[in-house]
Amino acid sequence: MKASSYAHGASSLPLLGETIGENLRRTVDQHGDREALVVRQQGFRASYREFWELTTKCARGLLARGVKKGDRVGIWAPNRYEWTVVQYATARMGAILVNINPAYKTSELEYALNQSGVSFLVLAKAFRTNDYVAMLEEVRGRCPELRESVVLEDGWEKLLRDSTKVAEADLDELEATLQFDDPINIQYTSGTTGFPKGATLSHHNILNNGYFIGEGVHYTPEDRVCIPVPFYHCFGMVLGNLACTSHGSCMVIPAEAFDPVATMETVQEERCTSLYGTPTMFIGELGSPRFNDFDLTSLRTGVMAGAPCPVEVMKKVLSLMHMPEITIMYGMTETSPVSTQSLIGDPLEKQTGTVGKVYPHVEIKIADPDTGRIVPRGTPGEFCTRGYSVMLGYWNNEQATRDSIDAARWMHTGDLAEMDDDGYVKIVGRLKDMIIRGGENIYPREIEEFLYSHPAISDVQVIGVPSEKYGEEVMAWVKLQEGAQVTGEELSEFCRGKISTFKIPRHWKFVDGYPMTVTGKVRKIEMREASVKELGLEGAAAVRTA
Repeated sequence: MKASSYAHGASSLPLLGETIGENLRRTVDQHGDREALVVRQQGFRASYREFWELTTKCARGLLARGVKKGDRVGIWAPNRYEWTVVQYATARMGAILVNINPAYKTSELEYALNQSGVSFLVLAKAFRTNDYVAMLEEVRGRCPELRESVVLEDGWEKLLRDSTKVAEADLDELEATLQFDDPINIQYTSGTTGFPKGATLSHHNILNNGYFIGEGVHYTPEDRVCIPVPFYHCFGMVLGNLACTSHGSCMVIPAEAFDPVATMETVQEERCTSLYGTPTMFIGELGSPRFNDFDLTSLRTGVMAGAPCPVEVMKKVLSLMHMPEITIMYGMTETSPVSTQSLIGDPLEKQTGTVGKVYPHVEIKIADPDTGRIVPRGTPGEFCTRGYSVMLGYWNNEQATRDSIDAARWMHTGDLAEMDDDGYVKIVGRLKDMIIRGGENIYPREIEEFLYSHPAISDVQVIGVPSEKYGEEVMAWVKLQEGAQVTGEELSEFCRGKISTFKIPRHWKFVDGYPMTVTGKVRKIEMREASVKELGLEGAAAVRTA
């Protein structure tokens, strides 16, 4: 009889029973003179002691501006040193940090601010072609709970100076009231229907996940971790920042957003020992005309996540990029995020054909999505996970929480997976229709609802189709109003500036109807199969990793 598809990550290391602030204070006490944060595009460097002092000033400055424990503080900026300071400052004072995607446009910004009830927003002046200040002014009048905003380029130093209005003892007294199960972070992740949902995470959730990530890649205070992935996502702020600060390692930021040359230059100049990225990022580095210009021999480890890892890419990363101890991880925002990880020294076929084994202190099971019963090993079913890493719930959305977390506290991921006899997990598909483009989770219903606002569109269905570069691209099947005429380029232009660029369909197909089930539901599987054939995109679909 085959073993059941269940595994528990037994560990001799206990969970950390402390807040993020308490953990950081311990690291500062032990490694205060070591470099904590390097942000090359800003010329910024800080030791752990200096970083602690900055988070103290920021927390006291926020208190002086009227921010209280439990208030939601939004951060809308690319990767900058201030982002990291705000991350730890809000944790130390008990405010709930709301991560806002730097790619958001006005409708998405407005929704996130109102749904989470952000009262204080920290934002950059602009990023790429987005004028954040102008975009905020456009929606501010429709965000009644937002009482104050600080633009980093104009108001950051004033915020820090305001720290003198609040005694350090008052911050210490506030910190002493915090519990590690308090909510500390909201990250927006959509469902296949409706609008984005705010995954609400505690100190315990993300601190421990970051700590065990660092343990999995053997971090020490000697490590210097190059983090080109975005802070607004768990990949940057948990796998990156918290894995470092819980081990006294150095966070090294190469640029505001991913740039392959800046990343490799940073690895060389800062002698980084670890490098993060999605497969697309590693492909960009390996394919750069300047790849051979850089000395990457300081590297030993890193994390690849966000999309499936092609075998040939992994071989090149292991050899040409000098990363023999790189690991693969799988998870989702709602699980803080990592649930499985490959182990250092795993065979190549396990590193590229699976997403590793169960994480420390986490339970996983593969269950029949119809009956809920655990399936035998080697049998596909829905991947479910339980343990300290499962979010507190979706912010102000009890129904969505109940739909995702069952009575026994199992988080139902919506991913189809198989567990082999050795306990390694392979993701084989999705129950839901989520699209993953270059590591970004894209939810069809959100795009469909937006496109319905175009006067020429009668109906629209959005699917994902394979892409060699991004894993998947967005495609829209559009049914027009009778007598209406519009081109795909015109619809793309309609989307620009209103929804994130990565959500704008790459492919458009104009149809009179859709393949339907006998009960009247659209068969997106058939749509995808037909589109793959028509576009000549035969190949395996992408699957979700951390």
